[in-house]
Amino acid sequence: MKTPIFHCAAALLVTGCGIAAAAVSVPAAAQVGGIVHDPRNYAQNILTAARTLEQINNQIKQLQNQATSLANEARNLSGLPVSTLEELQGQVDRTRALLGEAQRVAFDVGDIQKAFDARYKGGALTGTQAEMVANAEARWSDSVGAFQDAMKVQAGVVGNMGDARRSITTLVTASQSAAGALQAAQAGNQLLALQSQQLGDLAAAIAAQGRAQMLDAARAAAAEAEGRERFRRFLKGN
Repeated sequence: MKTPIFHCAAALLVTGCGIAAAAVSVPAAAQVGGIVHDPRNYAQNILTAARTLEQINNQIKQLQNQATSLANEARNLSGLPVSTLEELQGQVDRTRALLGEAQRVAFDVGDIQKAFDARYKGGALTGTQAEMVANAEARWSDSVGAFQDAMKVQAGVVGNMGDARRSITTLVTASQSAAGALQAAQAGNQLLALQSQQLGDLAAAIAAQGRAQMLDAARAAAAEAEGRERFRRFLKGN
């Protein structure tokens, strides 16, 4: 049986241990030099400051990303600093002017019909001797003029090739150094316009050459019909 003295000793031991433990733990607050210092409040303040700093850094990153996005949009919206439109229009105008200088038989349906009615068929092949000679000379002039026109158009097309080469160099250089999508698209559009102009020159050259060949073929056919008429009159003694 334990004695009361033993119980008292045990109680004192427990009490002493509690006091020692309390002495080892960090105090909730301490007063140093008249200033109260709370370690738990200080740690909380540091944690709050760290979180605030992290939020500020995230906002800075978002602003940087937005600035980069706006800069990219600005580059994509900036126009191409060079344009070959005026040169292309000049080339087209020169080719059209050459076609407009067609001699005797123009590139016009009404003019063609009048020329054929007057010199290539019907009464033009069965008129008087003097009329037949005059119409034959007119047809010869038509053919010579048409071949001359075709050669002039072809020379103009060849001259435009030099300008086209310079335009291609300018546009390809601009396309390769394009800062944004709009500049690249505009360079591509101008290259397509240049291609269309070259196709137009090719069509003009083909049209002029075809006109010359058709007029010469019509002259040959008219000469053959006129020859038959002359032979018929010879047989009749006219």
